[in-house]
Amino acid sequence: MLRQIIVLAGAFGLVACTGAKDLNEPPVPLGNFSLGHNVVVAPKVETTATVSREVTKEELTDAVKLAIAERFDRYDGSKDYHFGVSVEGYVLAKPGVPVVLAPKSGMILRVTVWDDALGKKLNEEPEQLTVLETLDGDSIIGTGWTQTKETQLRNLSRNAAQAIENFIVKKNAEEGWFMDAALDGAAQSDASADGQSLPSDATLAE
Repeated sequence: MLRQIIVLAGAFGLVACTGAKDLNEPPVPLGNFSLGHNVVVAPKVETTATVSREVTKEELTDAVKLAIAERFDRYDGSKDYHFGVSVEGYVLAKPGVPVVLAPKSGMILRVTVWDDALGKKLNEEPEQLTVLETLDGDSIIGTGWTQTKETQLRNLSRNAAQAIENFIVKKNAEEGWFMDAALDGAAQSDASADGQSLPSDATLAE
């Protein structure tokens, strides 16, 4: 994982999300989705002081959790779904030589989506997402020069939240994750028969 973090720091030409630019627009339709638990942990997070500023685990998880709430509290569907997010690694770029050696900020996280009604994961294996800072004039010069670490973390967390949204929008289109027809009837009957219940917050991100 540490090697992936180092690669993030030197990444050029990769497409990053747009962060909060779309938050004033209507959200992408997601069927019956409403965000229930928003659990973000970082038990084994890695970074490297060689290229990254450092933040505490609490600062890291709070920033990601806030960005997720900012994006997904806009949804008011009829059923609750829970996010378990584990931050695996990050880079908050330090000052570097502009253009040539300016490192890029990035984050690696693993996401699990839980269905509250069924008490089960929608994706059995966590989805790993790799997120970069938004590419603009600041990132070309190097955000290590132009932004505080708090600003870097806020913007990167917003990109992470948008990456999660992109992931579940794709899954909804492909597999009907948040469509009532896919959840009603036999599936819910099976869940009731099994007596399944949602685990505690501590295990949502596993």
